Amino acid sequence: MKLWEKGIPTDKQIEHFTVGNDRELDLVLAKYDALGSIAHAKMLGQIGLLTQEETTSLVDALNEIIADVAKGNFEIEDSFEDVHSKIEYLLTVKLGDAGKKIHTARSRNDQVLVDVHLYLKDELKALKEQVKTLFNLLMESAEKHQNVLLPGYTHLQIAMPSSFGMWFSAYAESLIDDITMLNAALKIVDQNPLGSAAGYGSSFPINRTFTTEELGFETLKFNAVAAQMSRGKAEKTVAFAMSSVAATVSKFAMDVCLYMSQNFDFISLPAHLTTGSSIMPHKKNPDVFELIRGKCNKIQALPYEITLITNNLPSGYHRDLQLLKEGLFPALQNLKACLDIAIFSVKDITVKDNILKDKKYDYLFTVDTLNEMVVAGMPFRDAYKAVAEQLEAGTYQSPKETKHTHEGSINNLCLNAIKDKMQAAF
Repeated sequence: MKLWEKGIPTDKQIEHFTVGNDRELDLVLAKYDALGSIAHAKMLGQIGLLTQEETTSLVDALNEIIADVAKGNFEIEDSFEDVHSKIEYLLTVKLGDAGKKIHTARSRNDQVLVDVHLYLKDELKALKEQVKTLFNLLMESAEKHQNVLLPGYTHLQIAMPSSFGMWFSAYAESLIDDITMLNAALKIVDQNPLGSAAGYGSSFPINRTFTTEELGFETLKFNAVAAQMSRGKAEKTVAFAMSSVAATVSKFAMDVCLYMSQNFDFISLPAHLTTGSSIMPHKKNPDVFELIRGKCNKIQALPYEITLITNNLPSGYHRDLQLLKEGLFPALQNLKACLDIAIFSVKDITVKDNILKDKKYDYLFTVDTLNEMVVAGMPFRDAYKAVAEQLEAGTYQSPKETKHTHEGSINNLCLNAIKDKMQAAF
């Protein structure tokens, strides 16, 4: 069954090419398609295009479909093109003419727009909760280990003193930026496109304000053409927000892999977070964090994939837009999986004390030494040269302690301020 069926046969090869894997991807939209249809049916009843009896029977039948979706009993067979045609078929079989009326004043264009917007709203909210949970765990680790010193690096060369408190809370505060990006994406998708039909509105006296309130959208996407143009723009905005989260998590995973290596040896992971080698019995590989890194790096390519699919499309609907689902939907699940594993793993990272006892880390404190000279009255450039001469002569004596006072420094991490910042952003 196809909603555009005119009785003219379609070549099987063409059908396979145009439908692609839409049936599998549309399964995640089934609940939202039914929810959109409930709101639409109620609106059609309100304006007199459905009787009260028809409206009630459609709403009841659609709620049954939602229950089947929740139980895992809903499927889209090969005889159907997509979720929209399957649900309309079920309604028609069950209710007859009332089922045939559900598509009145609607197109598949605004129908899938509603489905995707509702789906993305839920997914973004779920991502926000996961990011907040990871933030909380990182902050707990920052508080617990805030006084354990850690070498700081620039250019992968020994640079200045840091701490595990600074390292954990750096990633926590970075996640606040990611929450801001997720909020921006949520703002974009929280606009009701239903009623834009094929992209140019309808001659029926539909009530779009009613469906906006019924579906829980914050506002209406007023212009029908603008509503249609949100297809692609919404997905791309979400992809950029996902990419922001993925970048933070990927960088953290890379640090874990680096810090766990014997050459750094700053942290260790328990056996259940590592894997062995088929030939080297001594190996404890951080495969979990390597896969987080790889999957998150792959997610960061998604905005550019969507851009390349959509960047030269004129206004109006184009079938190219169907391809967005096959990149975005799996990427959302991959990002949620990466966050789940990061949340599961962070609490089991063991930090090592006394890292700075190694003689090579004496140079971490050169800047602190010259700053003390400056405070004592020596011009900065003279102090810089004096410490450089000590290093060259091998006479430099490291203080191996820090006396930083400014906000966000090693001795003043402002952890409570970071928590307040997250609360405000969330």
